[in-house]
Amino acid sequence: MLSSAAFVLTIAATPALAGNVDPVMIEPAPVTPVAAPAAAPAFVFSLRGGVATAPEYFGSDEYTVGPDLGFRFHGLRLGGLEFGDPDPLATRRGLSFRGSFRYVDEIDTSEYDELDGLDDVDATYELGGGVSYGGANYMVFADARYGIGGHESWVAELGGDIIARPTEKLSITFGPRFLLGDDGYADTYFSVDDDEAGTLDAYDADGGLITAGVELGARYQFNQDWGIESALTYDKFVNDAADSPIVEAGSDEQWGLRLGITRRFTIGAF
Repeated sequence: MLSSAAFVLTIAATPALAGNVDPVMIEPAPVTPVAAPAAAPAFVFSLRGGVATAPEYFGSDEYTVGPDLGFRFHGLRLGGLEFGDPDPLATRRGLSFRGSFRYVDEIDTSEYDELDGLDDVDATYELGGGVSYGGANYMVFADARYGIGGHESWVAELGGDIIARPTEKLSITFGPRFLLGDDGYADTYFSVDDDEAGTLDAYDADGGLITAGVELGARYQFNQDWGIESALTYDKFVNDAADSPIVEAGSDEQWGLRLGITRRFTIGAF
């Protein structure tokens, strides 16, 4: 009887001695790839809080100071999709979609002698969205919003910016701004009905291009989470808005200035 060691040796030598026997090929076991776990959802955005000054109402030559609040979307990951960039100073290149919001304060006409006899206008929340297209040193956009409250009308805003970056943390923007409104918008803020006429003559304003102006903005990022942001705006009423008795009693040139601290928030791990 062969020992166990000899038995092993015999089996190993057998294929080499028998020339008409093909070697036995052992195929490796198939390896099933393991799918990488899906990345957890994440959302990155910034909030701005500060102070701002603006005309008391559209066409006023008196200014008021109030709070300034802002929101900026940076990035979103949901399932296998990612949008935006979590870097607060990142440049959006190519075509992108955006939300648009504006709050228009109420007008209590009893507070202004020049508006005596006019109806009050409730506060308005304008909600909508738009598109933008950007490159390394420029950005253009178009937004559309619908008003809820004081005016239930459509407005659109068109504009663009030239972007300069003197340092890695500082960005400066400058470009034109155009505001358009439909007939309902123009009627709410620039018309004077016959039953309101008195101090001001009756006037029926049509929609179209309302203002044309420019905006100069600056952002400085102390670190990835904290920054400071400001903007100086100039707008001039045109067309029917400029001819309104409300504007003629005040000013057709409107300035605005805001300054706020920004804080980036990250929900999840981006």
